[in-house]
Amino acid sequence: MEKRREGSEEEEEEIWRQKKQTLIEGVAERLLNGDLDSKIQAAIHIRNILKNSSVKTRSKYTASAAVIQPLVSLLLSPNQRAAEVSLLALLTIAARNDRNKVRIVTSGAVPPLVELLKFQNGRLRELAIAAILTLSAAAPNKLTIVASGAAPLLVQILSSGSVQGKVDAVTALHYLSSCTEAPAPVIDARAGFPLIKLLKDCKKYSKFAEKATALLEILSKSEEGQTAISNSDGGILTLVETIEDGSLVSTEHAVGALLSFCQSSRNKYRELILKEGAIPGLLRLTVEGTPEAQESSRMLLDLLRDSPTEKRLASSVLERIAYDIAARVDGSDKAAETAKRLLQDMVHRSMELSLGQIQRRATSCTPSQIPPT
Repeated sequence: MEKRREGSEEEEEEIWRQKKQTLIEGVAERLLNGDLDSKIQAAIHIRNILKNSSVKTRSKYTASAAVIQPLVSLLLSPNQRAAEVSLLALLTIAARNDRNKVRIVTSGAVPPLVELLKFQNGRLRELAIAAILTLSAAAPNKLTIVASGAAPLLVQILSSGSVQGKVDAVTALHYLSSCTEAPAPVIDARAGFPLIKLLKDCKKYSKFAEKATALLEILSKSEEGQTAISNSDGGILTLVETIEDGSLVSTEHAVGALLSFCQSSRNKYRELILKEGAIPGLLRLTVEGTPEAQESSRMLLDLLRDSPTEKRLASSVLERIAYDIAARVDGSDKAAETAKRLLQDMVHRSMELSLGQIQRRATSCTPSQIPPT
């Protein structure tokens, strides 16, 4: 009885799959040969059929029915409604399916999407940004999208787009920045000011902050990028605040950016970084950051000292002293853990002392000495 019921369910499922396949093929025929209204309705129908389907189903049906190419062709229509429904259908086809993302790009979707990024129509531009973001998540697509000239348009959107558009643009640029085949960095100095503003306004421990700081670290590798960041209102301060309040990923990128500043031009940036109170956060990172952040923090602290060449080994000496004390107290088995706690206590104490000094300076100022806000 149970086997008969299972067999019946499988037969019903197979009948439904065949009906869906026939339906999609019929819709594909209208996309290819129908008039404009028929194509618009067919694109809407395709999206409705596939949006609740599994990844495997979307891949199978879109390949066999060849709906991607006619949807891409519809992107070129001067009718904005046609472009919108084809974009929505392509986004549904691409969702969580790298194979379909590659098919969409190889079908020629990128050039019309780049043109849509230039639109003043907010709705179409938002959908085009979302499509570039979705397609750039597939590694084989990245070089094609970078070569299309999409990145400078995405940088413009960092300043002029909606909140969602800016978030999607940052994420798309973050994906594209990992394209190793690109002949030059994906972003240039023009991204410095809007990225700093976005980072300043967001939660420093958010995923968005991680992507923004990763892009800022890339910018910090060039002199033009350093100038753009440092000339932005609160640029270096925002990076320091990210070191204090960010996630492990954000803090690693932020300290990496400041290290690039100091390595490139210590005389120019050392006082600017010290002025923003970077030391307590950097001390904390030497203990609590990722391995790369710990190393970058030690290197930056050395560069921020008055005589870095004379005191280069101070951090490692301090760690060695803490380890030796811990080994004598708790034995070699627990020495590493105890030394870490000792260093953490020293960092926290240093931060308390720094805060106390700031408070004492503030209370000793006369009203005329207090800088305007």
